[in-house]
Amino acid sequence: MTPDSSDITVLGIGNVLWADEGFGVRCVEALQQRYTFEPPIQLIDGGTQGLYLIQFVQSAQKLLIFDAIDYGLAPGTLKVIRNDDVPRFMGAKKMSLHQTGFQEVLQLAQLTGHFPHDLVLLGCQPQELEDYGGSLRPVVKQSLEVALGMAVQWLREQGITVTPREAAPSGQEAVTVPTLSMTAYESGRPGEVDACRVGDERFLMTALPGQPGSGA
Repeated sequence: MTPDSSDITVLGIGNVLWADEGFGVRCVEALQQRYTFEPPIQLIDGGTQGLYLIQFVQSAQKLLIFDAIDYGLAPGTLKVIRNDDVPRFMGAKKMSLHQTGFQEVLQLAQLTGHFPHDLVLLGCQPQELEDYGGSLRPVVKQSLEVALGMAVQWLREQGITVTPREAAPSGQEAVTVPTLSMTAYESGRPGEVDACRVGDERFLMTALPGQPGSGA
C-alpha cells in the first residue's frame, strides 16, 4: 500500500552552534538538498525547540530522528535505536538540554496515546561539542554520509520513492534557514587561529570603535 504523505516524518534535532551537536540538523538539511520524495514526506529542522515539536511527533505514524548521541563509543560511530527504547535511551544518555526537552516530548506523546507506530533514532557519537560557532568534525561529516544512505534505505522500505535532486531547494522551500545552512555557516567563520584567539564575531560582542579593547 502506498503510504499517505502525512505518515512519515524525518526530524533532525540539535544545536548547529556547538560543532557536532548539529549532526541531526545537518542530516535533515542534506537529505532535503539531495533528494525528492514521492509521495512527499515531512522534513523538519527541529533544532532545540523541545516541547514545540510535540505536534509533529503526535501526528507521525512513522518517525525517523537524526541526533548526536553520547553512546560512549568512538567518535563518528552510528547506532540505531528503535521504538520504546528511544525515549528510555535519550533519558539515560542526555548530552545537552535539547535532549532533556525532547525526551519530555516523547513521553508526552506516549501519555496522550498519539505515538509513532515506528520510531527510529539514528544517532552519531560526537567528537567535539565545546566549539561555539564550529561545524561538524571530519569524522562526523563522514558518518553523515553513511547516515543519509541508511535513511534513504529506510524510506524506500516504507514505500517512498527517493530520487536524487537536479537542483537543491532554496528560499522558503529550504528546511533550514539559508543563513544557517552548512555552506553559509562554514564560509562565515573566521580561520581557526583567529577564532581561537579573538573569537567568532558572528556570536561574540565586540567593542565599538574608540572603546577600550576595540583597537581603534
